[in-house]
Amino acid sequence: MNIEIKKSKNPVKYEDAIRLMEKRLIDIIQKKSEDLIWILEHENLYTAGSSFKENEIIDKSIKIYKSNRGGKITHHGPGQLICYFVIDLTKRKKDIRKLISIIEKTIIDTLLVYNIKTFSDKKNIGIWYNDDSNIKKIAAIGVRVSKWIAYHGFSLNISNDLKKYDAIIPCGIKDKGVTNLKNIKDQNYNELEDKLIKNFISNLQN
Repeated sequence: MNIEIKKSKNPVKYEDAIRLMEKRLIDIIQKKSEDLIWILEHENLYTAGSSFKENEIIDKSIKIYKSNRGGKITHHGPGQLICYFVIDLTKRKKDIRKLISIIEKTIIDTLLVYNIKTFSDKKNIGIWYNDDSNIKKIAAIGVRVSKWIAYHGFSLNISNDLKKYDAIIPCGIKDKGVTNLKNIKDQNYNELEDKLIKNFISNLQN
């Protein structure tokens, strides 16, 4: 199965990314284009998914971009790896839960290469790290499906500003924190995106 791999070196505006994904979605439905995996960064912004609640905004002065993805409220910014995708599930199993499991496995397997052990949680979507019994989120997942085409994606915190999360209740979860890879282990993560893409493609084909 052909999957286009796209990497953006400069930050991409959130609205532009959504527009491109939605165009690709239509093109795939019309059999005009192939699947897409897209690695990028956003400038600082807060996005809210379809299930967020207003009381999850602590700092009422921040601007919120309301997205059509699943999930709640989160922050994007420099130092955070974004992996967007547009994937045709009609060519695979029409199983959204399986796709989420593939994403979770991709992140967990990739971080193990860097000797960082993380885990998924059935109750709280995303990938988590146990920091001396303090459970903290390292990756957020938000997916939307239209006509069995899955799009949006996940974000992985590498060296982003964690103070930005103080303005919100990240993903609507009050009793757990947020961390990044540099906080866990300060090492070279330059090849992480390539390892992530390789694992993602491999897991999608299984």
